[in-house]
Amino acid sequence: MNADPARFRLTVAGEALRLFAENGYEATTVDEIAAAAGISRRTFFRQFHGKEDVVFADHEILLAKVAEYLSESHADPWEAVCEAAVMVFEGFAHWREVSRRRYAIVHEVPVLREREIVTIFRYERLFTDYLRAELPNVDNVTLVQFAAAVTATHNLLLRRLVRGDSAATSHELRTELMQLRSRFSAAAPATDGDVVVAVFRRGVAPERIIDSLRSTLDE
Repeated sequence: MNADPARFRLTVAGEALRLFAENGYEATTVDEIAAAAGISRRTFFRQFHGKEDVVFADHEILLAKVAEYLSESHADPWEAVCEAAVMVFEGFAHWREVSRRRYAIVHEVPVLREREIVTIFRYERLFTDYLRAELPNVDNVTLVQFAAAVTATHNLLLRRLVRGDSAATSHELRTELMQLRSRFSAAAPATDGDVVVAVFRRGVAPERIIDSLRSTLDE
């Protein structure tokens, strides 16, 4: 087997999706996939439970990467979730042909559409669980809404990508997600530290306001 398990699984997935596109999902057998990938039937079943699993091989790889990334320490949990979504997008962009072929076959096969819905929810749940652990003082509704908004924004850009839209880039996604982060994090209550309220007379010079705030925050 290939020394890189992720690359091996993607190679098999690429061959499977090519055969699905050429012959149809139902008509393609595991033996045909194994032969196209240059592996035995036994090796195939060591890596996948069946044809349905092979369609989503790249998702499984990226879900594991996201879980690992979110297990690390991050200064800003809101931003960490955004960066995790960008990481997923860049993975699909790197494996664009696999993503494009899966997109086409999933929309032809009802059971695969159902599996895709479940898989998308797994990303959303990862984001929500992470935010709950990192931001215990933020209400649950806000965290669920943010995770859902991040996932939906990612999926919209990804659909544009696989349809050939050259403007759908990780840069655009990051820009959109940072705007989401600003809206949600600004609306959420502070989780630690003191709140400073400053009152000034109208007409006070901005420089005096800045100096006064700086002095107060330094105390």
